[in-house]
Amino acid sequence: MIRGIHAMFYSSDPEELRDFLSAKLGLASFDIGGGWLVFDLSEAVVACHDPDPGKGRHSGAHHITFYSDGLEDTVAELAARGVEFADEIREMDWGRVVRFRVPGGFEVDLYQPNYEKPS
Repeated sequence: MIRGIHAMFYSSDPEELRDFLSAKLGLASFDIGGGWLVFDLSEAVVACHDPDPGKGRHSGAHHITFYSDGLEDTVAELAARGVEFADEIREMDWGRVVRFRVPGGFEVDLYQPNYEKPS
């Protein structure tokens, strides 16, 4: 039975990214051996969208996004920990989103959805 999803980031500086996820984002992790950390998130959702080749979203593409219930509070907390944001919070049809920089030279989305997950 499927019980979750495993997501991966490929980074030119994986050690620094692991430290960032732990220290800056406060994500819990466990060591699977040799210092190789796996971060344990208690919740996940998966969505399916139409391709949008003009935005580089071809069939088979995938995207990792963190989400929170209170975006302003989360942004303030992360900024206080030294997380650098790439833009301001934007209102979208599906929620509110902001991007932040991570070690390895790329950015990740953080969003607050407009929907509530049923319990």
